[in-house]
Amino acid sequence: MEVIYDNPDSEMKKRLNKLARVEGKTTSQMVRELMEDYIREKDIGTYIDNLWDRIGGKLRSKGITQRDINRAIKESRKRR
Repeated sequence: MEVIYDNPDSEMKKRLNKLARVEGKTTSQMVRELMEDYIREKDIGTYIDNLWDRIGGKLRSKGITQRDINRAIKESRKRR
């Protein structure tokens, strides 16, 4: 396994170790999760997918259905 964990300052290491212990994880697991989160956050495709998921969730929570959306699209297109 390739090591890409580059010599962070000792205070940062201590804080990471403490957080890992509190969460019951190894520092390697923490670093892996941080990297995955960072990549997911920076990846535009994933960001857009998550955005659509959030929008869909909000619409569903308000009782808006696919049928309502299709009707709104048709009405909007008629106005052009």
